[in-house]
Amino acid sequence: MTHLAATAWPLTRLADAFEALIRSAALARTMKPGPPGPCPTVEDDDEVDCWVQAAARSVDLEAEAVEIPVCDVEAFLRQAGPALFVLRENTYPGVLALVRGGRRWVHLVGPDARVRRVKRDEVSDILRRTLEAPLMAEVDDLLERAGVAPTRRSATRTALLREQLASRSIAGCWLIRLPPGAHFSDQCRHAGVTQMLAVFAAAHVVHDLLWVLAWWLIGRAALEGRYDRGWLLAWALLLLTLVPLRMLATWAQGVLTVVTSSLLRRRLLTGALKMEPDSLRHLGVGSLLGRVIESETLESLAQSGAFLGLVAVLELVMATLILGMAPGGLVYVCLLIAWLAVTVALGLRYFRDRRAWTGVRLKLTEDLVERIVGHRTRLAQEDPTRWHDAEDQAVDRCLHDARRMDSRGALLEALVPRGWLFVGVGWLAVHLIAAPPSWGALAIAFGGVLLAYRALLRVAASISDLAGAAIAWHCVAPFFRAAAGFDVPGLPAVPTMRYAGNDGGNDAPVLAAHDVMFRYAGQAEPVLRGCSLEIAAGDRILLLGASGGGKSTLASILTGVRTPDSGLLLFRGLDRDTIGVDAWRRRVVAAPQFHENHVFTGALAFNLLMGRRWPPTPQDLKDAEALCHELGLGELVTRMPGGLFQIVGETGWQLSHGERSRLYLARALLQDADVVVLDESFAELDAPTLHRCLECATKRTPSLIVIAHP
Repeated sequence: MTHLAATAWPLTRLADAFEALIRSAALARTMKPGPPGPCPTVEDDDEVDCWVQAAARSVDLEAEAVEIPVCDVEAFLRQAGPALFVLRENTYPGVLALVRGGRRWVHLVGPDARVRRVKRDEVSDILRRTLEAPLMAEVDDLLERAGVAPTRRSATRTALLREQLASRSIAGCWLIRLPPGAHFSDQCRHAGVTQMLAVFAAAHVVHDLLWVLAWWLIGRAALEGRYDRGWLLAWALLLLTLVPLRMLATWAQGVLTVVTSSLLRRRLLTGALKMEPDSLRHLGVGSLLGRVIESETLESLAQSGAFLGLVAVLELVMATLILGMAPGGLVYVCLLIAWLAVTVALGLRYFRDRRAWTGVRLKLTEDLVERIVGHRTRLAQEDPTRWHDAEDQAVDRCLHDARRMDSRGALLEALVPRGWLFVGVGWLAVHLIAAPPSWGALAIAFGGVLLAYRALLRVAASISDLAGAAIAWHCVAPFFRAAAGFDVPGLPAVPTMRYAGNDGGNDAPVLAAHDVMFRYAGQAEPVLRGCSLEIAAGDRILLLGASGGGKSTLASILTGVRTPDSGLLLFRGLDRDTIGVDAWRRRVVAAPQFHENHVFTGALAFNLLMGRRWPPTPQDLKDAEALCHELGLGELVTRMPGGLFQIVGETGWQLSHGERSRLYLARALLQDADVVVLDESFAELDAPTLHRCLECATKRTPSLIVIAHP
């Protein structure tokens, strides 16, 4: 336990522990000069959580608060890192800064900035001790009365404690990592992609060198017409050595595939969530579905094409070196370079054909999905004789482009490797007739030709995959780039201000807008011009106006969904750059209009609490159930077989329009925000239910804005 005590930071030095952790975990190059901010009051768990997350954002990192199930502590410590642990245990109160985990040892950075190895079991015992301490006396008394032998008490005590705490979780842990919007090369470096790529390349190079050497040995013996048991044994040993090298390369490729896939999916999902709403409004359901399909294509084809291309490049380099050592090697090298130029020309033609076919295919997908979504409208309003206009022409064009693309692809895969084999062996035959070389030189030249042939087989396959990945990239690139969009992190100390009880008095504005102006892209006239508004604590504001007057636009600006073109927005006297985007959206929330809100295919509890946290605490579930009864959804919860955990949405329990409206209202109220904006939230409710819901919203919100039509 000496090492663990030496690596524990005092609670008052949380800021120093955070800075030392990100430096030791090789995340320091993303740091800005200076400390991340003053340390919070460590007795308040919520305050610590806000500080850690804001401090991470201030240095372009991400902190994810996690709760570790007691039964999974060892597995978590084996894979976690970098991570911060805040210990409330009496023996070792403080902060543990975990740089990386391991099977037997974990690496912690201590107050002296040195990274030390500590036994994993010691750390797991400390993390459990806070939960185990209240049960220890009871368990020891049970063991004493049961007459358990002293030699077996330790293992029995551990088993009983694990069983009693199986459903409990350990809080006070944050995983520190690069955000999805960070530079993709930095994410790959931090995930170990670079090292694993080096292992993959080295294994392939050594494998191919031994493969060439093995066939040089057997080829020389065959061409010289002599049989030697020692040479044959050496050839067999070389072939056996290829097996572990091939296994190593396959393992490295599998790890690279899993890691890069997770990074890419996380990046695309983040980008999709960060996309400006206005940039997606012009896209239909079919277009978005096509982009999702292309994201899967990008992931699969980019990985397969990249691996094939890398192996092909390595083999081409070795083939060039081998051919250069053969008699007349300069001619071989020139022939190979010329043939690669022919391959590039064929690849460009194939790329153009595949791009044209992909465009037609995506347009077909978009039209088909749009027709399916609007099928009822077509049945009711469109002339049946026009239902299938232009469908045959579109399908014919798709088939025509597909045939042309397939013919170019077949030409590429057949001509490139086999044509080179014909050229290489032909020149070898000419050289053999003109000036017969030695058998060893002949074996070298023939082996180089075969190695180049195998490399060109991979080149042809990789061109097809990379062409598909490049075309798919064009479709999903907006989502990839959107993940790196600018996020205002805010200052680490600011989120703690709301716990200080400093509201500035009841008359001070909680939310203020001064001379706000906003114009939609492509429109000459602004929707909002010179708009000013002040909302104090306890205000109840009704905003009326005709359709298209800018009410919903103002709501999206107040809640941080849209950014005004000019003007000033202040929350408790601080602008969004100071508070941060995430903190702003937590304090000012909205229940958007019906067509802009959604019931996700998941549990009712998830749909209610997704704005607060997930997974929920027992108190969260109690609050959600109580609010459902206040809004008149208690009968619905009782009727559901699974209660709050009943699956709802399109594939689950069907909700009426009124029930959905109240679900959206409950989702906003459960976020405990300072200002709640309800945009047409009562439009689908009858008068008694509307009155009930309005009373509930008025009682539960510090400040309320209700948007409605006159």
